[in-house]
Amino acid sequence: MPGSSSSTAAPSKPPRTMGKIAMVFACGTALVSDGYVNSAAGTVNTLLARIYPDEYGKNHYSELFSGMAYLGTIIGMLFFGYFVDRYGRKYGMLASSCLMILGSALCAGAYGAGGSTQGMFAALIVYRFIAGLGIGGEYPSGSVASSEATAEEGIDDRVRNMLFVLSTNTAIDVGFVAAAVVPYVLLFILGESHLRAVWRLTFGLGIVPALLILLWRLRMPREPTRFRESCIKRNVPYKLVMKRYWRSFVGVSCAWFLYDLYSSIIVDQVTGGDDSLKTVFKWGICINSFYLPGTIIGALLVDWLKPKRQLVIFLCLQGAVGLIMSGLYERLVAHIAAFSVVYGIFLSLGEISAGNCLGLLASKTWPTAVRGQLYGLAAAIGKVGAYVGVWVFPRIIAAFPKGVSQTRGPFYVGSGLCFLSAIIVFLLVPEVQRNSMTQIDVDFREYLVASGYDISQMGQLDASDDERSSLDHDKKPHHRVESFTTTT
Repeated sequence: MPGSSSSTAAPSKPPRTMGKIAMVFACGTALVSDGYVNSAAGTVNTLLARIYPDEYGKNHYSELFSGMAYLGTIIGMLFFGYFVDRYGRKYGMLASSCLMILGSALCAGAYGAGGSTQGMFAALIVYRFIAGLGIGGEYPSGSVASSEATAEEGIDDRVRNMLFVLSTNTAIDVGFVAAAVVPYVLLFILGESHLRAVWRLTFGLGIVPALLILLWRLRMPREPTRFRESCIKRNVPYKLVMKRYWRSFVGVSCAWFLYDLYSSIIVDQVTGGDDSLKTVFKWGICINSFYLPGTIIGALLVDWLKPKRQLVIFLCLQGAVGLIMSGLYERLVAHIAAFSVVYGIFLSLGEISAGNCLGLLASKTWPTAVRGQLYGLAAAIGKVGAYVGVWVFPRIIAAFPKGVSQTRGPFYVGSGLCFLSAIIVFLLVPEVQRNSMTQIDVDFREYLVASGYDISQMGQLDASDDERSSLDHDKKPHHRVESFTTTT
């Protein structure tokens, strides 16, 4: 029959689109746990200072609690960036999930020897470092794997960037909101006389999303196709990489550093200096909720506008709103509702721009072989900016004349950083096109061949690789090499 020959000659079943999309979210949505654990730590810091007003201020426990989390996150970003390029995205995702679960569980059950309060503080500092390793590891493992999963055959190229944003930055923002809601609900249930239970449960509940996503990830069948075909597990040509991609790396890293440098603005001014924990927590929910409309709107726009263009446009708009807030600050703070709306717009514009697009640019601008390492290094530079901001902005505020100028002055600085970031990205970072990841890998192979590098080292080469036997039968390496060497 005429139809039978064509059906037998046709390739195997087309990719299952829903399964491909599920893999994108399995890779990225662990960032819900990242956002929750990271944001919950700030709430716990506040609670510990209330419970132990004298002891917690001694020996800089509060600063060490925050600082060790930053250190763990930065080390996690750097280590897992190398790890996922060398050993695979899946193993990196599983390891970072396990570290987050372990760190959160240890924090929830932190206990000093003999019931010592100072011993408990010391234990919390160490455990926060462990959780920080998991948080940092998720960026170059989960985010990179998610971006590569969006390039799988069967996913409509008109929604690839949207899927990446929803599974990564939107997931982080959901974690932020959850981390604000959970302690507020616990406080209502348990009351202010049981703050010790509130902070332990706040940490402990962070285990739940991380554990669910870990179980989901354990069922992932394999590494993304792009990684299996293009990885370099030894003899990585770092000099050639930086020679070709230094401009985009500097652009993304500097923009990430400047964006994270601008820390959150003075919640105490918004709450009128209210000392009630319930009031503080309510404003935390309000402020964190402003992120969600921004990241969702940005996700819907990003495939149409394209990431670089969207980042530049909305960073400039954010800077403009920041200037308006600075100029009208006295009038706005006299009407809390008006201030909240304008501040919410300011935060939402940040999510539409840098929040959504920096990770997208970092995950789709560089070749697969070194994507994890460059992404991890750029993200670590951004996290350094966040840590620097914690120390720099109080000094910036102090440099302004006392009074209203000290609270509106940082908005001028933040707006300036928005414009500077937009300029840096506009000048240094290329746009992400629909087939950028495929074309970048093709161009990178041709560049390596032209530079004398032996590209037969690319692809999964180790005998221990889970997929090697199937790859050897499905697609022989020399076919891949010939298809690129003939063009040079």
